[in-house]
Amino acid sequence: MKIDRLLAITVLLLNRGRLSAKELADRFEVSSKTIYRDMDTLCQAGIPIVAHQGISGGFEIMEHYMIDKYWLSAEEMSALVTAVKGMSSALEDQQMGILLEKVKSLLHRVEQGLGDEYRREPVVMDFQPWGQRQGLKPAVGLLKKAIQEKRRVVMEYIDSRGNVERRTIEPASLILKGNIWYVQAFCLEREDFRIFRLSRMQHIKMLDETSETRMIPSMERLEWVSSWSSALEQETVLLFEAAARQRVADIFPPERVTVNPDGSLRVRVLYKLDEWFYSMILSFGDQVLIEQPGEAAEEVKRRAQLIMQRYDNQDR
Repeated sequence: MKIDRLLAITVLLLNRGRLSAKELADRFEVSSKTIYRDMDTLCQAGIPIVAHQGISGGFEIMEHYMIDKYWLSAEEMSALVTAVKGMSSALEDQQMGILLEKVKSLLHRVEQGLGDEYRREPVVMDFQPWGQRQGLKPAVGLLKKAIQEKRRVVMEYIDSRGNVERRTIEPASLILKGNIWYVQAFCLEREDFRIFRLSRMQHIKMLDETSETRMIPSMERLEWVSSWSSALEQETVLLFEAAARQRVADIFPPERVTVNPDGSLRVRVLYKLDEWFYSMILSFGDQVLIEQPGEAAEEVKRRAQLIMQRYDNQDR
């Protein structure tokens, strides 16, 4: 709808600053002529749009202009409350609680006079995981404070090979990926930015030393980088027992799963045969069989034999 696009354009210009007609047209999948007409409409509505000519030209909103809070609908306010509640579940932070109360008060004002259907919670977010390690909130709070005060942190870190190393870092950003906390930080030992998983950080201590001013790499999106694993990606065929169907649904996309007449499940995927892969396979116990590739099946047999030998030695 045109009114939705106009509001979205206004918010985008407030957040991003100057944008060209082409950038806006590509984003909203309309023509540049439509964008020019939208700008005329916004100007007529009293929004101070400024147009700039030239190579670096585009549209922007005059500085100090703000949208009144009532431009947000009850549903949009409710979405904000849901998101803040989710963050409150993962952060031991008084400021987050205050923010939640503020957003709730705005929602209450927008909701006044509306029906009960706007007071439901269609989505609930809780970033505190079930059945996993608890107690990370103090570490998150300490690192958040170190970021705010621009102070260095020292800790012991368990790397991918299981080695424990002392690291001194300058925390830059806390990252919640799924339900796992990470911190992006400049590592003084490696002289570069690194991403550390909080559950592998031990004996964390904030120092009196001040962090240096550095250009921080952008972290708007966190995608898997294939170079993180040196293993070769191969077509993998896995046969699961019917009893494993629930966990198979948790891990694999449905289009990769075929249900056989006897209830077993055959999964065809491309995987890098690394530690994560073998850990995942072994976690299924006797409910999975690797049909392809053969070397992966042999590696699982080797690891299973080592597990048996460990328990055999325990009985002696």
